[in-house]
Amino acid sequence: MKYLCWVSFVNRLKKHWNVEKAWMVWVILLVFALTGFTVMYLKKYVKPFLGEEWWLDVVYYVLILPVYNLLLLGYGFCFGQFRYFWNFEKRFFKRIVDFFK
Repeated sequence: MKYLCWVSFVNRLKKHWNVEKAWMVWVILLVFALTGFTVMYLKKYVKPFLGEEWWLDVVYYVLILPVYNLLLLGYGFCFGQFRYFWNFEKRFFKRIVDFFK
């Protein structure tokens, strides 16, 4: 029963992300996970330089956004999914630009 649940989940992601194979879904999830862990790892080295003020946390999150996006493209390239993540980035930044228009 649990196996069918995972198959259904992967099939829904395949359709939503417009990818052909189930292994591509797992690679995309792995890239997102590695990028998130890398950003978390970097935070413990960057945060002490910024201080403890709340607005410095906001500065950190604004500054980490381009780093996150570059890491996403880098990991996507390393795992052979650069095209997917490049299209993902284009959609992401188009939404940001449209939001501020």
